[in-house]
Amino acid sequence: MKRTLIEETVSKIGERVKISGRVNSIRTHGKIIFLDLRDKTGKVQVVVNPKEIEEVGKEWVLEIIGEVKERPEKMINPDIKSGKIEIKAETITVLSPAKTLPFSIDKEGYEIDEERRMKYRYLDLRRERLQKNLKERHRVVHFLRSFLSKKNFIEVETPILTKSTPEGARDYLVPSRMHPGSFYALPQSPQQYKQLLMMGGVEKYFQFARCFRDEDLRADRQAEFTQLDIELSYVDQEDILNLMEEMFTSLVEKLFPEKKIKEKPFPRITYKEAMEKYKVDNPDLSEKEDELAFLFVVDFPMFDKREDGSFTSMHHPFTRPKEEDPKKIKDNPLETGAYQYDLVLNGNEIVGGSLRTYRKEIMEAVFQVLGHDKDDQKRKFGHFLDAFQYGVPPHGGIALGLDRFLMVLLGEENIREVIAFPKTGDGRELMMGTPSNEIDKKQLKELKIKVKDEKKK
Repeated sequence: MKRTLIEETVSKIGERVKISGRVNSIRTHGKIIFLDLRDKTGKVQVVVNPKEIEEVGKEWVLEIIGEVKERPEKMINPDIKSGKIEIKAETITVLSPAKTLPFSIDKEGYEIDEERRMKYRYLDLRRERLQKNLKERHRVVHFLRSFLSKKNFIEVETPILTKSTPEGARDYLVPSRMHPGSFYALPQSPQQYKQLLMMGGVEKYFQFARCFRDEDLRADRQAEFTQLDIELSYVDQEDILNLMEEMFTSLVEKLFPEKKIKEKPFPRITYKEAMEKYKVDNPDLSEKEDELAFLFVVDFPMFDKREDGSFTSMHHPFTRPKEEDPKKIKDNPLETGAYQYDLVLNGNEIVGGSLRTYRKEIMEAVFQVLGHDKDDQKRKFGHFLDAFQYGVPPHGGIALGLDRFLMVLLGEENIREVIAFPKTGDGRELMMGTPSNEIDKKQLKELKIKVKDEKKK
């Protein structure tokens, strides 16, 4: 007999069905046991004769065959979809028993400490709130993929094993067995690859990219995260901002009609105005709980000055400066503006983007301001600069922090609530026990790596 999903049982009154799922609750009434069985589609009440099963507990996995019956009117439960029916069990098969869980999954879970939740994340994920968050994440990703595909973007995957380049945060390094002493780096973002795709004639690209940054974590940041990357050729800043506004407006109106976008078109302010008026570049303009206040922040400076007098990029070095004279960029870095833009949602930067430099002499001038001499540029960015010799279209794009966007959209206060298997605040994954120092000595030997014992002097 084919399995019937619980949500389908409401249309099968009088029929025999086979359902499978977990025991959500157990109630004993004299000589009858009532089980609530749940699967991914919902819960249903099952009436069981104790003779049919010797032992049963919460979270046990069962397969039940029985007849779908209408409940007596006084027993109808209006709070669940299957509240008008119940299943009279004929045969019960225990597929897998379960120990008592280390914590309750009946509530929201915020009251449980992070260490326990992360250690037993596979149990924590059974929580209704987290199941809902994962389903909403899927709906959002599906919408975005469909939206961009209809606009003739193509999805292209870029490498995970790449080269370490200075882009802001620390890289995670991966040793190479075949090339001892050499290392790959996990990408902080696909920035150079997506620009190289533009040079390769792709013109309209997107990717749900995994990104890795070895930096201190906080409520809206994880060591590895998902970024929706978008890049386009032959566009200006207005084209990209309009695309973003259409994409987010369409998403909210179709998937979250209960939420209200505060202002359309999305308001725009300059970086200077934001800092002068709000003292931050990501002001929160929302007023109500279900209100979504989108805000474009534009016209960022190209460079910022460190305490030691050196310069750093406000966004990243590949951003196109508004100044088109390389000499003026080098002579007056702090007076150079950039085609950089952020999209802020309720005080959270969810999108960062820019037009990109497509002239080699401008790229070299920017690298020089950032402290990279010609030899340094050739060593770290030679592959990139070489590509500028073969015709580069004007291009630009954005990167959407998918996890952070979902955190705001779903009303969560921590990014881990929208990720299936997140890290703790100090970067550990307690369920698998990572990072781990239990590396086989043979593997280290193959990699030509020796681990220094800090305890030995």
